This record gives sequence, structure tokens and C-alpha cells, in this order.
Amino acid sequence: MALLSGCATLTRVEGGEFLFREGEVARAFYVVRRGSVAVASITPQEGLVVIQTVSDGDVLGWSWLLPPFRWHFGAYAIEPTGLVALDATCVRRKCEEDAKFGYEIMRRFAQVMASRLEATHLQLMNVYENRS
Repeated sequence: MALLSGCATLTRVEGGEFLFREGEVARAFYVVRRGSVAVASITPQEGLVVIQTVSDGDVLGWSWLLPPFRWHFGAYAIEPTGLVALDATCVRRKCEEDAKFGYEIMRRFAQVMASRLEATHLQLMNVYENRS
């Protein structure tokens, strides 16, 4: 936490406000302090589809970690939400400087990526089930 604190700023978004959109450059990742955020994707058939909802204490975003550093999903606040925003360039630099820290970040974000993949899988199953 001490290594991350130098990369962190507190921020707040209102309900309905996008934190980021699919395809944009991923300049930060977030920890939700209070509130809730929908992780969503735009599909040609369904429009905006919510993949997962994150709330107090959850980590939001992993696209900052791997090239080309572009968001794979979008995210918007469901309600007024307080967050800790962590600067991606700052955190990547700290990961490069401290291999043990970098490994721990990768290990934790692998869990975030797996969770997002599972949520996407469940959402796809639901979409196709409803078409039958």
C-alpha cells in the first residue's frame, strides 16, 4: 500500500457518469471507496450490456496493465461514487523497479481478470438463453 499511495488520488463521479469507455487509453485503475459502478460493453444487438457491478472495496480496471493499454470494457457510476484513482504509468514504473511488488500486482490483477471473464461468460449465457 505504501508503494501505491504515491500514485493515488481521490475522485468522485456522479450517477450515470462514465469513468472510461471501451477503446479509450487506460490511464488509471480504481478502487471503489463508496458506491457502485457498472462494467459494460456495447454490442450491436443489445446496445449497452452490463457485465458486472463493482462496489465498496472492489478493484475496477485491468486494461492499464497490458499493452496496448486500452479499455476492453466501459464503466459508469450507478450512483454517486467515491474512488481511489491510481495512475497507471506510476504503478507500472513501480512494478518494473520492484519485481516482488510487480509479481504481487500481476497476481492480484489476474484474479480481477478471471472474475471479469467469468462475469462475461455468465452474461453471454444469459443473452443467448433469452433468445431461445
